[in-house]
Amino acid sequence: MVLLHHHSPLIPNMMTEYLLLFRNASAENGYLTTTQDMAEDMPKWQSWIGNIATQGKLLSTAPIHYDASIVDNNGVHHGQPYKEANSVLVAGFLLCKSDSLEEVQAWSKSCPILKYPHSSVEIRPLIPFPIN
Repeated sequence: MVLLHHHSPLIPNMMTEYLLLFRNASAENGYLTTTQDMAEDMPKWQSWIGNIATQGKLLSTAPIHYDASIVDNNGVHHGQPYKEANSVLVAGFLLCKSDSLEEVQAWSKSCPILKYPHSSVEIRPLIPFPIN
């Protein structure tokens, strides 16, 4: 049985929702970006996000605080976020919709996060989840 949903790529002319995860290297107890970096980057982010928004394809976006709570089978751990190799972690996200993965990849190639070493944009198509 195929479950069709209004965002399903199986329905022609319907847009798929995508989650973009912005990854960047971090310092031991915070992000590497300085206040000056953030001030210089803000207009670039506003323009980049604005391009997606003006097409009516932006659903939500936000930077993520450095501090984290991680819940696992051993309980709740406070303070440090999950980090990958080279101290890379998720620094922000964007939810959008598009007719094609290629369009989202094209947007991602000009993402302001990519100016930093070890940074990346991970693109993940969302699977509709029925809640009723």
